[in-house]
Amino acid sequence: MLELLKEFSGKIVGVRASGLVTKKDYEDVLIPAVEAAVQQHGKVRMYYEFGPDFTGMDAGAMWEDFAIGMKEIAHWERCAVITDAAWIVHGVNAFRFLMPCPVKVFPLAGAAAAHEWIAA
Repeated sequence: MLELLKEFSGKIVGVRASGLVTKKDYEDVLIPAVEAAVQQHGKVRMYYEFGPDFTGMDAGAMWEDFAIGMKEIAHWERCAVITDAAWIVHGVNAFRFLMPCPVKVFPLAGAAAAHEWIAA
């Protein structure tokens, strides 16, 4: 499941993942929020938190994650990934070269630092 975080607004899109994230979560929550931020602000910053109850992503969600990243590639300004899942950290580090913006990974205990960094 993806939940929009209400403490973010404007060009910052904040989401928290819990349980199993599906393609429908991307279609209903993340993609519309990113597209609205791009339309209104031209650039978008992403705060993506994987909560302690996050169990994984289905194949459709993984594809949508890649697709929205590439579709809006010129509009990414900054991305913060907040997680304690080693496989996500390794994945971000392996593919960060594809992102045209700074990408930082924070542990869940560092969420406050991630908030500051994404807003700076």
